[in-house]
Amino acid sequence: MAETLATLFKDQIKRALVMTKAPTVITDENVFQEGDLAIEAIVDEMSDQLFLPGSGIDGLENLEELLALAESGKSCLLLLEHYSNYDLTIFSTLARRAGGRGLDIARAVIAIAGMKLSEDSPGLSALSSAYTKIMIFPSRSITDLDPEKNKAEIARAKAINHAAMKSLIRHKYKGRLILLFPSGTRYRPWDPNTKKGVREMDTYVRSFDYMCLIALNGEVLHVQKTDMLNDAVSQDIVRVTASPVINCNEFREKAREKVSEEEDKKQAVADEIMKELEKMHITGEEKRQKLLK
Repeated sequence: MAETLATLFKDQIKRALVMTKAPTVITDENVFQEGDLAIEAIVDEMSDQLFLPGSGIDGLENLEELLALAESGKSCLLLLEHYSNYDLTIFSTLARRAGGRGLDIARAVIAIAGMKLSEDSPGLSALSSAYTKIMIFPSRSITDLDPEKNKAEIARAKAINHAAMKSLIRHKYKGRLILLFPSGTRYRPWDPNTKKGVREMDTYVRSFDYMCLIALNGEVLHVQKTDMLNDAVSQDIVRVTASPVINCNEFREKAREKVSEEEDKKQAVADEIMKELEKMHITGEEKRQKLLK
C-alpha cells in the first residue's frame, strides 16, 4: 500500500498544526499571510525524504535576472505548472538550495493561493503556512455557485478578491515575485480541463512588466480522488526549469495576434502560456531522464 502525506508525515503534520498561526477562515482582513520559517523547517524535513540526488533548478540565472528587475521597481510574475499541492514547496526548497541568489529568490516570492486549502484541510493549511501568500476565492469556485442560493457566499468571495487585489497592488512593486499557477488548479489526469489556463491570466500578464515560466518535472506527490492528505507520496528526482525573462506586454500582444477578432483573446493568452509550459515540460523531462540513467 502506497504511503500518503497523512501516513508518512503524520508527525510533521501534527507539529505544524500545533505551531501554525494561519487563520482557518479567510476574510477580507487576512488575505495576506506572511510565511512562517518554523513551519518551513518542518516542510524541509519532508522534502529531505522525498527529493533524490540530482534534484535542482535549470535556469537559475533567469530567475536572478527577474529578481534584479523586481528589485529595480518592475512588477514580476512567476507562472508555474501545477501538478500537486507540493509544487510551491518544490520551487521554494530547490531555489533556497540552488546557491547564487536562490535564497533571495525564494524569500521574494508571494504566492497567489486559493482559499480551499486554508478552510478545507487544516493539515495542508498548516504546512502551506510556511510560505508567504495572498489568498483568493478562485474564479472556478465562484462559477459553481448558484447566484440565487449563494448570495452571501458570492458577496464574501467578491470582498476577499477585492482585498486580495489591493494587497497585490501594494506588494508588486516592492521587489517581490508574484507566483501564480495559470491553470488555477492541480492537473488531474481524469479531468483534462484541469490543464487549461484560466482567462484571468490575461489580466495578470497585462498588469505586470516581466515574467518567467516555470516547468516542474518529477513527482513526489500524486493526486488522488479522495482527501488531499491522502495524496500518495514517493521519492523522485525533481527538476525546476525557469524560462528566460519574458516581456509581458510583448508576449500578450503576440498571443492575441494569433487568434481572430471573433475568438476569445483573453483565453488565447492563457492558452499560449500553457503551450509554452508544455514545451518546457517535455524538454525538462528529457533532461531529467538522463539523470535517472
